[in-house]
Amino acid sequence: MEGLVIRDLSKIYYGIYTGQDVAAIEDVSLEIGKGEFVAILGPSGCGKTTLLNMVAGFIPPTQGEILLNGRRIQGPGPDRGVVFQSFALFPWKTVMDNVAFGLKMRGVSKEERERVAREYVALVGLEGFEYRYPHELSGGMQQRVGVARVLANKPDLLLMDEPFASVDAQTRMTLQEELTRIWEDRQPTILFVTHDVEEAVFLANRVVVLSPRPGRVRETVEVSLRRPRTWQRLIEDLEYKGLVARVLGLVRTPVS
Repeated sequence: MEGLVIRDLSKIYYGIYTGQDVAAIEDVSLEIGKGEFVAILGPSGCGKTTLLNMVAGFIPPTQGEILLNGRRIQGPGPDRGVVFQSFALFPWKTVMDNVAFGLKMRGVSKEERERVAREYVALVGLEGFEYRYPHELSGGMQQRVGVARVLANKPDLLLMDEPFASVDAQTRMTLQEELTRIWEDRQPTILFVTHDVEEAVFLANRVVVLSPRPGRVRETVEVSLRRPRTWQRLIEDLEYKGLVARVLGLVRTPVS
């Protein structure tokens, strides 16, 4: 299968010093097809970030396997790009140099690096800011640079860990609309972790709701809202409101 396959995945953090083991994720299975946008949602501490870190290859699973395009994930790799909550930019590099960094590490020629970097800087709406440094940009603009840097490397899977949590509400809505526009334009495969129900429903094709720790797949909710999606159109949309209410109910209702 092209895309991401997670089979019977579990993660236990062994309490070597505390003597108490913690099961973060238990028996999670999930498939994400090429070009899908899937959001992972659940209560605080349910293992959302642990799941994403295992897919990224940052930490190994205790049990189960993760396949990307048929290849087993056994560590970090260029086929996956990660956008973190923190902006994680090089403060001494310009926007262009930050976006082109991964290309440079792969040995791409200077001319090609510049061409690709300009393409993705334009894609995230930062034309005119190519030679600014991170401290000269707003938080929202810095996160756009982070998204452009990951997309410029054309990963098979884009992993996003609450990337808009550290910006103000208005900027967050703008970035959400920008991300949906980019997804519609380029159709990257995205696994997006969030604790925000409205954000998950607004962005994704499917919302996977995890149970409280240890995180298990409680339910997967299909989101068939038409695109392009804007907050102005959806804020009063009855279908959108119904989906938000349904997902919120899943998150807040105790597991029997």
